[in-house]
Order: sequence, then structure tokens, then C-alpha cells
Amino acid sequence: MNIALIAHDKKKDDLIVLVKAYAHVLKEHQLFATGTTGKRVAEATGLSVHCFQSGPLGGDQEIGAAVARGEMDMIIFFRDPLTAQPHEPDVSALMRLCDVYSIPLSTNMGGSEILIRSIEQGDFESLTLSHNDSPPA
Repeated sequence: MNIALIAHDKKKDDLIVLVKAYAHVLKEHQLFATGTTGKRVAEATGLSVHCFQSGPLGGDQEIGAAVARGEMDMIIFFRDPLTAQPHEPDVSALMRLCDVYSIPLSTNMGGSEILIRSIEQGDFESLTLSHNDSPPA
């Protein structure tokens, strides 16, 4: 699976805790991330992470484009709901694309654990719809 990891500045440490806890699962998949998040995750875990630009410089849009091309299977995006983000329209667009293409998206620790455990248990494949098809009209 292709899994994108994104975290706002105040949530990066939380995402690293999650990735460390589930490194045994995530190491079997292709990980992608926005720039700073990806670098920090790779350094903290030793996992291979393909890094896009940082979020404010277009990384969220790059991941959104991968979603639209059918190249992303899951997004874990630890958002900071209490801090204004200069690239909030990009964040909203990415979340919208996840809805359009039925890509599982989690924005917090609890939901992310459920998604990763579903991968670990082999349940995820049976729940996903083909997102390589055109979006509904």
C-alpha cells in the first residue's frame, strides 16, 4: 500500500510516536510524506520515506495529485485544529479528494491506530473500493 504521512508542526511528535509503535506494519508498505514530516519520521524510525515538498510549499497538493491519479491508498494527517495554517485551502482540498476517491483518511491518533491495525490484520483490502476508477459523477 502507498501511505501518506502528514503532520502540522505541533503534531509531528505525535505522528512519530504512532509510526514508531507501528513500524513493524508500516515497514511493509511504501511511505510518502510532506517534506519536514517525512525527514523527521525517517530519522526517528529508520524507515524509508519518499518526501514531497513541505505542506506550505505544495506538499499537500502533491499528495492530493497522487490521490487523484489513484496512487495513494491511505492518508494519515495529524492536523492541528487549534492553530491557523497558511495553507488551509490546500488541506481542505486534500481532504475533499480523499472523500471523492474514497481514500481512508485519519486526522488523529485513535483513527490512525484503527486504520493501521486493519492493515496488520489483513482486513483493509476487503474494505477498500477501487479508487483507480473515475470518481462518481
